[in-house]
Amino acid sequence: MARLDPCWAILSHPSKKFRGWNLDAFYATGEKEISELMDSIVDLGYPRRMDMALDFGCGLGRLTRALGQYSEKCVGVDISEEMIRAARELNRGYSACEFLLNTGDSLCRFEAGCFDLIYTSIVLQHVPTKAAIKKYVAEFMRVLKPGGLLVMQVPSAIPLRRMLQTRRRLYELLRLLGFTASFLYQRLSLTPIRMTCVPEAEMLSLLESLGATILRHHPDSMGGPGIDSRTYFVTRRSS
Repeated sequence: MARLDPCWAILSHPSKKFRGWNLDAFYATGEKEISELMDSIVDLGYPRRMDMALDFGCGLGRLTRALGQYSEKCVGVDISEEMIRAARELNRGYSACEFLLNTGDSLCRFEAGCFDLIYTSIVLQHVPTKAAIKKYVAEFMRVLKPGGLLVMQVPSAIPLRRMLQTRRRLYELLRLLGFTASFLYQRLSLTPIRMTCVPEAEMLSLLESLGATILRHHPDSMGGPGIDSRTYFVTRRSS
């Protein structure tokens, strides 16, 4: 998807499918989202500082670029080599931004307690398993500074008809049969994008076990129609 339609893979608005995004409009959505985040930061009083920020699942740097306006440095990480290549190209003029490939299921390249702010939205919902989401959350807490802020969006429930993900399964079957990704996307409108959830009670229990203080959590619409999603605002207690 990073090669076929990268902007839509990140912001899957129906009207923008098949390269319908204008880049200026695409990046403007990031500025708006981060501006709203900064309002929440003022309300919460966290993080204490804004030296280092992490944009997890940065894609083309839609949010990294905006976060770089509020922090001394913002690191964007993504599992897709193509997304990172394009992010570096599209954000060459933004000196506060750095883009790194992170293909593993950890953030082991980063030291413990190095980020003041960690932000991730419409990313964890596409991680393949609930266990993998939980592992990333544990890593977020490890690399978050005491007094820092983790803000993450995770679906808490997905309707059964969406859990079956028949279109994704059909995509995978047809790929095995030799159909190209471009044919399946452009002709049949099929993609490999999956949805995963962690129930709210389960996530709150996990965060507590990791030494988190949960400042706020509320429903959001980030998961898309019919999906029950939550955004969590979390700080790390001093050891």
